[in-house]
Amino acid sequence: MTAHHIGTREDWLRARLDLLAAEKALTRQSDAVALQRQALPWVKVDKDYRFITEAGEVGLADLFAGRSQLLVYHFMFGPDFAAGCPSCSLIADGFNGIHVHLANHDVTLAAVSLASLDKLVAFKRRMGWSFPWASSATGDFNFDFSASFTEEQERQGKVDYNFQREPQVDWSSNGIVSGLAVQSGTTPSGYMRERPGMSAFIREDGAIYHTYSSYARGMDAIWSMYPWLDRAPKGRNEPTGPWWRLRDAYEVPAAGKAQSCCA
Repeated sequence: MTAHHIGTREDWLRARLDLLAAEKALTRQSDAVALQRQALPWVKVDKDYRFITEAGEVGLADLFAGRSQLLVYHFMFGPDFAAGCPSCSLIADGFNGIHVHLANHDVTLAAVSLASLDKLVAFKRRMGWSFPWASSATGDFNFDFSASFTEEQERQGKVDYNFQREPQVDWSSNGIVSGLAVQSGTTPSGYMRERPGMSAFIREDGAIYHTYSSYARGMDAIWSMYPWLDRAPKGRNEPTGPWWRLRDAYEVPAAGKAQSCCA
């Protein structure tokens, strides 16, 4: 017998109309926040950032691919990683379809990581992704945009992430971080020297400007999984931390146990 409240269809409709009012208020607030985000001052990018891509070495302007807007996902894939971060990979699983639509709306969506291009290309093939992915291994891009940190910064407690100084932490004692690090083929400390985030840029009158960056829980909106889970009966249902794996690393159901929509 379920412990959840059971009601009539009329009970459900009354509660749903109350929820609808709350959802509409949240949508209006989200619209207002989007306008506030777009009103941020632009900061001119003067440094000559260089990237290694499948087309060769390019500059930041080349990542725009002829469009006026660029959205960069800071994908956690450090030089010593054996695979991409499972969390970033889950997010990137949602890029394949939308990057084409964005490209036809004057927006280029690209991932950037500190790992070498050969690692990125191999992992991209493994995952079956088609969005552009560049290596920033030869420059300061990741560090300047708070997506990567050095061992010295970590050792001296000078990690500034999500617009604030972090306290020093022994990541090896954190079970969640250790589990994600194992999946990425690196150490907990090495894993946490890379961080997720996204940054937005615009080209106008021959100049490039940085317009926006977001990190940590500010990234929730681009986890395509979460809007669906938030509407599932049990919600996110993850009290013990990350439950996800790389898409090809989930256990295959035993023969005869697979669930089918047509069973």
